[in-house]
Amino acid sequence: MTDTDELAVETRLSPLAAEAADMPQAEHEAALRPSGERYLNREVSWLDFNARVLCQAEDPGLPLLERAKFLAIFANNLDEFFQVRVAGLKDQVAADVGFPSPDGRTPGQQLQEVRTTLVGLVERHVAAYEEVTARLAKQGVEVVRMDQLGEAQRAALDHVFHDRIFPVLTPLAVDPSHPFPYISNLSLNLAAIVADPSSGQRRFARVKVPPLLPRFVAVPDAGSGAEEDGGRRPRASFVPLEQVIAVHLDQLFPGMDVVEHHAFRVTRNADLTLEDEEAEDLLALVEIELRRRRFGRAVRVEVEPSMTDEVRELLVRELELHPDDLYDVPGPLDLSGLFALYALDRPDLKDPPHVPATPLRLASDNAEPVDVFAVIRERDVLVHHPYESFGASVEAFIQQAALDPDVLAIKQTLYRTSSDSPIVKSLIRAAERGKQVAALVELKARFDEQANVAWARALEQAGVHVVYGLVGLKTHSKTALVVRQEPDGIRRYVHIGTGNYNSKTARIYEDLGLLSCDPDLGADLTDLFNLLTGYSRQTRYRKILLAPTTLRSRLVELIGAEADAARDGRPARIVFKLNSLVDPKIIESLYAASEAGVDIDLIVRGICCLRPGVTGLSERIRVKSIVGRFLEHSRIYAFGHGEDRPVRYLIGSADMMPRNLDRRVEVCVQVDEHEARKRLARVLEVNLADDSLSWTLGPDGRWQRVEPADPDHPSNAQVVLAEKAQRRARRRREEIAPPTNPPEPDGDGSGPSSR
Repeated sequence: MTDTDELAVETRLSPLAAEAADMPQAEHEAALRPSGERYLNREVSWLDFNARVLCQAEDPGLPLLERAKFLAIFANNLDEFFQVRVAGLKDQVAADVGFPSPDGRTPGQQLQEVRTTLVGLVERHVAAYEEVTARLAKQGVEVVRMDQLGEAQRAALDHVFHDRIFPVLTPLAVDPSHPFPYISNLSLNLAAIVADPSSGQRRFARVKVPPLLPRFVAVPDAGSGAEEDGGRRPRASFVPLEQVIAVHLDQLFPGMDVVEHHAFRVTRNADLTLEDEEAEDLLALVEIELRRRRFGRAVRVEVEPSMTDEVRELLVRELELHPDDLYDVPGPLDLSGLFALYALDRPDLKDPPHVPATPLRLASDNAEPVDVFAVIRERDVLVHHPYESFGASVEAFIQQAALDPDVLAIKQTLYRTSSDSPIVKSLIRAAERGKQVAALVELKARFDEQANVAWARALEQAGVHVVYGLVGLKTHSKTALVVRQEPDGIRRYVHIGTGNYNSKTARIYEDLGLLSCDPDLGADLTDLFNLLTGYSRQTRYRKILLAPTTLRSRLVELIGAEADAARDGRPARIVFKLNSLVDPKIIESLYAASEAGVDIDLIVRGICCLRPGVTGLSERIRVKSIVGRFLEHSRIYAFGHGEDRPVRYLIGSADMMPRNLDRRVEVCVQVDEHEARKRLARVLEVNLADDSLSWTLGPDGRWQRVEPADPDHPSNAQVVLAEKAQRRARRRREEIAPPTNPPEPDGDGSGPSSR
């Protein structure tokens, strides 16, 4: 390949990133001045969010297996936090980067505060685990220690060990001829000290707990049953896998004395770093980096409190860690394994199953599927997941496009998708039918890289034009474009959403999507895909806002317009619903709007670096967070006051974080259709009224649980929205087959909570 060709590849991939990099940075640098009075720390704010998740596990009003699920989510979240955020801070310390965060903390100070906060959270996590498992035992689901089993049960587990576990174990000795073994990321291990009975010489050995085996081993013949509701259920008993291995260590070291053993678990830096993104084959580069990820630097080791100083010092030394990177966990390690318990068939210990409703306008009058294109031609469709079915809306849209002989082309971005994705299968089917199909598969979607590599290869083999994203940017937008030949000419249909094209997460993530055939939106997405797949340098669009070029500046303008209205004495209002608020420029703009007199409500699920309610700075800003059964994931940006000016509603893929606004391709769209705007207004209203799942942020940076105004009838936003979706679906069914009894009145849904 010539030098000219290499330059062409780089230019072809990176015009959007290059333009964003060339934007004036003076105002960004001004906003980044360190100030603990103006900004909350990003890492501590994330830990506060995970603490709110932990509170769900501690909630005695939730079903027990739901509480176990939240224990697993907390553990999984913490693993990712160490693999990415703590790893990044440690890299900064190692590189002697002293530049402080916007709140004024150096990387070293942030690491210390993270540890101080985490020690208490880990203790709470284990305490909640002990309470939940004690209560589960009373319901016939036991997690027990080996020393709690009877003789017959231990004998049964002996057979399980010999037949299923022992053959896959590999003890690794450490001595002058055997160097300390590599400990893989997130692996659970046993550290064994063994002694030669003849010489008394002590040696260290490591036994990896095989990750492909169940985290909790079912105990055969666990009992006759557990009494409940007048009936009897078989008792299900489980033992942590490492304990089963531990009691059989003598069989791994025959002729040696096992002096002591301790469980430990290592976390490594797993952030994918592509140092040479200009490589000709990004797919191959990502595959190489995935293999390298296994060898990232260790950032944490979790140990049992009983571990001796001798073994602790050995682990810290060999893993090249600081003593502060060692965390005592007074309970089983890796409680993300509790997802396996949640999978048990015990509906009495879980929330009632959630069945999404078919969106009102997409419900069929007969056995035939509705013509999605005809519905969209009538007017835009706003869909709200998981309350409304992802399968009956977004998947049906792509499936019909794949099968429709009048559809000429389908173009779509894929950031994260499910392992059995119906949407990817539809794209493959469309390509096999001769349609032009283009898919931008973001290979750099963190922790989904391997799955996306597999999907990219499958799509390519089917004849889909696959693009892997832009150099320097992740493509995070949720967009699909369908080009259709119709009697009056070519018409373009679009979907722009806030969530991934993932049928599994669509059942538990709260998200919004807009289906439209607005000609301007069709032209915008055509230009966007030409930018993503070709040589386009398009920067101006008709109705969409695009990061990293126009989104931040336009949002700042809209915030400023509300501030101007307030200064003129007119009612002014801003409501944001988003996952994270970190970007200093956006925060400073909100502060200025508050000082001008704008009423601002922020519904922030996760990280919030803005300090609300500070005298002279943010007195008119209120921040709340909703954490419940469904993961609040949609982004809604509302500007204006209905009494004075029509409210402008934007939805899209972008949170207010530097990474979203500067280093990702994000799309937000203004929602103009009357009914869709009314629904967005209602979503925000219901969220702001919630006093069942909500927390509020104070000026001191502390989150407080909201107490229900009426304890007998708390307002649960997720229940309210689910009930409203079901009522809409029920009305549609009644239109198709009128009931014999009068329909129930359509109340405001602010009644019973999810309890």
